[in-house]
Amino acid sequence: MVIRPYLAMTAAEFRECKDFSGSIGWMSCLFSPYGAGLSNLPQALPEGSLLILSDYTPMLGHDPQTIAGQLEDCIRAFGCRGLLLDFQRPNVEQTVHLAALLAAVLPCPVGVSDEYAKELDCPVFLPPVPPDTPLTEYIAPWAGREIWLELALDGQVITLTQQGAAVTPLLHSVGLTGGFAEESLHCHYRIETTSDKAVFTLWRTREDLEKLLEEADQLGITTAVGLYQELHL
Repeated sequence: MVIRPYLAMTAAEFRECKDFSGSIGWMSCLFSPYGAGLSNLPQALPEGSLLILSDYTPMLGHDPQTIAGQLEDCIRAFGCRGLLLDFQRPNVEQTVHLAALLAAVLPCPVGVSDEYAKELDCPVFLPPVPPDTPLTEYIAPWAGREIWLELALDGQVITLTQQGAAVTPLLHSVGLTGGFAEESLHCHYRIETTSDKAVFTLWRTREDLEKLLEEADQLGITTAVGLYQELHL
């Protein structure tokens, strides 16, 4: 595996994994429900870790300058390698302005989710590559940008009938085994047919993710992030 992914941990997971030697992503930073800044900032982190700020708690009246100061202090104190803004709530004006501010002023790379990165000069954080899509095709709309990639063991179920194809997400497909390897897509698949439909189940194993990361490295993708609870052996 060429790119060493950051594994995103909660505060509880960080406290419990005393023997973990991988790259840590601190995923507990949230907009405070009680003040103008952030809550759940780390009290300690290994040097080179990745801070992650999500909008699970919405940004409502929080002060961008306070947030920027808190994050800068944390980044400098622990030698963080970067900050990931995992913003998923669409079209929130305050969040747009905050992402632009943090990308401009913080002393480290700031990766921003694709929803908010379009107008910014910063790395773009992309959701997991669908298993039916070549990586080159998936990243093509972001040509010329630094790309950070989310990793997951998710899959898809594609049902073909006379009416067409229906695609259903398959979350956390860890229990699936067997099937056939599809080398170009870095996934596994199996096919089930009946008289009126064909069902294709596609998923990724840990070995598939390693091969996906090898191609990602060749394509210039710099950073990968996945959930500790899903990807840690």
